[in-house]
Order: sequence, then C-alpha cells, then structure tokens
Amino acid sequence: MKWLWLPVFNTSEATLSPSSADSFAFPAEFHVPPDPHLEAALAAAVAGARVVLHYFEHGVEIRDKGQADLVSRADIEAEQAVARELSARFPTHAILGEEENCGSVDAEHLWIVDPLDGTNNFAHRIPHFAVSIAYYANQVAQCGVVVNPVRGDWYWATRGGGAFHNGRRIQVNSHNQLDQTMIGIGFYYDRGRMMEATLSAIGDFFRQRIHGVRRFGTAALDLCQTACGMFGVYFEYQLSPWDFAAGRLILEEAGGMVTDGRGQPLPLTKTSVLASNTRLHPAALRIVAEHHL
Repeated sequence: MKWLWLPVFNTSEATLSPSSADSFAFPAEFHVPPDPHLEAALAAAVAGARVVLHYFEHGVEIRDKGQADLVSRADIEAEQAVARELSARFPTHAILGEEENCGSVDAEHLWIVDPLDGTNNFAHRIPHFAVSIAYYANQVAQCGVVVNPVRGDWYWATRGGGAFHNGRRIQVNSHNQLDQTMIGIGFYYDRGRMMEATLSAIGDFFRQRIHGVRRFGTAALDLCQTACGMFGVYFEYQLSPWDFAAGRLILEEAGGMVTDGRGQPLPLTKTSVLASNTRLHPAALRIVAEHHL
C-alpha cells in the first residue's frame, strides 16, 4: 500500500471552513413518501456528501490500495458520518460498508453503504462520483438512495414505490434491439484477463451496431443512468455489494432488470453485474455470458 500525491490537490491539513459542503442538503421541494428507512437513507447521504464535498473543495491525501484502487480520508470519514447517522436512528441494524463497517449480509436489517463510489474520478477532479446507501431486510432491497453531490443529482427508490430522479419519476428506455441503444460499461481494477474479457464483450456489442459505449467510472450512477433511459444495457464483470446495492433497486423500480453476468439472481457478494431495460436483457446476456471468466 502506498500514498499518492496528486498535483491537482492541495494536500495540506485544511480545517473545515464555510463552503458549499456545509450547506448541502436534500432539496425541500423534492417530495418523498413518509418512510423512516428512506428518510434515514437521505439523511445519511447528506452526512456523507458533506464530507466528500469538503474534501473535493479543499483537497485530500490519496492512498493507493494497489492496481489503481484508491482510497482517501474522504472515503473513510464519509463512511463514518453515514454510519453515525444510521446508527443513531437504528442502533440495532447492521452496516456493511466499503471501508470500515463489516455487517453480515445475513443480518435481518442491513444497510449497505458506499461513501464514495468513483474514488478515481474524485481523485482526478472529475465531478462524477456518488454516495450510495441502501436498506435491505432479510437480503431484499427495501430502499436505495444515490446522490452525486457536485451535480446535485438525487436518485431514490422504495420497493413497490417507483424510482425517482430529482423528484420526477423515471423509467427505463423502450429500446428493443441493441442497434437502437447506448451501453454503459465498467472495468474492474484487474488489468489482465478480466480487462481482456470486457474488451472482447465490447467488440461483440459493437458488432451488433450499438450506438456506442460509455465508461463513467461510478457503478451506482451507471445503474441510475440506465434507470433514466440513458443506457439500454450496463455491465461490469466484478463489483462489490456496496457498488450496486442501491442502484439495482432504483433500476428495478424503473422497470429494469439486474442479474449477474450469467443471468443468475444477483447475490450480495462480489459478483458480475448485467443491468438492462429488461427488453434487451436476453441479447445482452448472450454476449456478456460468453466472455464471463
């Protein structure tokens, strides 16, 4: 493990000062149903986002966990802020997070948290990253919240209650064929066989005359963009539960489908992910499964 000093950052120990981070909040004009778990997820997302925004504005030291897998104080402190908010409201609930919290996926009540999805974007000053929070009861997603705090983009869903982006209900697109659609992709940190498998699958998608591919580097937002109809298909060969826990429910409530890369139900473990507008799932699965390791 080594430390990286990225020149675009001021890595001094900045003290918290008045900034947009301090005033960041969930917009009052966005109506949400009176659901205690959704309210907790939104409040926790605000808490995490304030930390992330502070460091995005003031700079932060970045640590390399290996193979371009970065982590920073922003990740760690944002997860701590999220956990404090959730534990204050639901002290008996388990929390599973990317950095410090190790709640069991078998817990009756489980919060799955990614305090900063898209750390590489964050580190390179690309304003496309998210705080992602999901609540699961007996391994079934009940609510999910994803926010890009720089853009002020809020996505949320409750089971059976639909999916929303900035207060407006969202739906997947109606594309029936791959040659009508754009696809989103992700690369795991592996630069070997998994990367080659992804590139091979991309080649097969292009041979189906898709409109193009986009790789934005934030799985939670990729799933939300699929839910909004921007992508007809999104896939990645390795993700962790905190990467997809909230986004998968948002997509499903928008009319989409999410499985692993072989078409099996998505487990709450490290797994491949294939997401779609449902209509394109069989065609996309044929390609993604063929190159699955």
